[in-house]
Amino acid sequence: MAAGARTSGAEARASLVLALASQALAASQRRAADLAVEAAKYAFPSRRFEPRTLEEALMSVPDLETVPFRVLKREAEYEIREVESYFVAETTMPGRSGFDFNGSSQSFNVLASYLFGKNTTSEQMEMTTPVLTRKGEPGSETMDMTTPVITKKSAGENKWKMSFVMPAKYGSNLPRPKDPSVSIKEVPGKIVAVAVFSGLVADDDISQRESKLRESLQRDTEFRVKDNSVVEVAQYNPPFTLPFTRRNEIALEVEKK
Repeated sequence: MAAGARTSGAEARASLVLALASQALAASQRRAADLAVEAAKYAFPSRRFEPRTLEEALMSVPDLETVPFRVLKREAEYEIREVESYFVAETTMPGRSGFDFNGSSQSFNVLASYLFGKNTTSEQMEMTTPVLTRKGEPGSETMDMTTPVITKKSAGENKWKMSFVMPAKYGSNLPRPKDPSVSIKEVPGKIVAVAVFSGLVADDDISQRESKLRESLQRDTEFRVKDNSVVEVAQYNPPFTLPFTRRNEIALEVEKK
């Protein structure tokens, strides 16, 4: 009987080991499948944008959820879009520059931590595109819970802000951030003029492109730049993307004349 009991115990332990190994293998296969799905979003980019030039045709955009919009008008230098409202997670960037590597990396990591579980419900949300960077308009700091990452500059503070577009399925029911430097805001629907460019983003480059876009809009017979409109920069690609395949946009809010 003792020998039988030892055999029975060994069989039980062996069965337990096999069951645990089977569960681990299944979990590993699920993680591998999830990783493959995520990798495919970057390996097989979306074609949601209609290219107008060779430069735009070479641009690659990950197949991720983004801000919904419709094109109202296209010109050689820009297009006019009607953008639906959306929610963002936002943080103020350190330093006096909107696009220095250290400040951008730090802000990106803060927002990514919120997105991937550093929130009140430990919810792990899906990545979206683009990342938005913009200058802050007067009064923007008073909004509480109101696609692309957005970076903006706070008026009078010489500070930039970076934002992640939140997945639309949450609406206003987003988990609250644990990090007090992250805030959740709703961006109301608006009409914007958008100019597209590739390559890496730098402050001087953005300043020049903003001036060029404003000059082009002065000749527009239907739309004009809204008072106090501030430039917003959308970056659609992860850091490992080749510069000439990156899609970047600058936008200014406009209104009908």
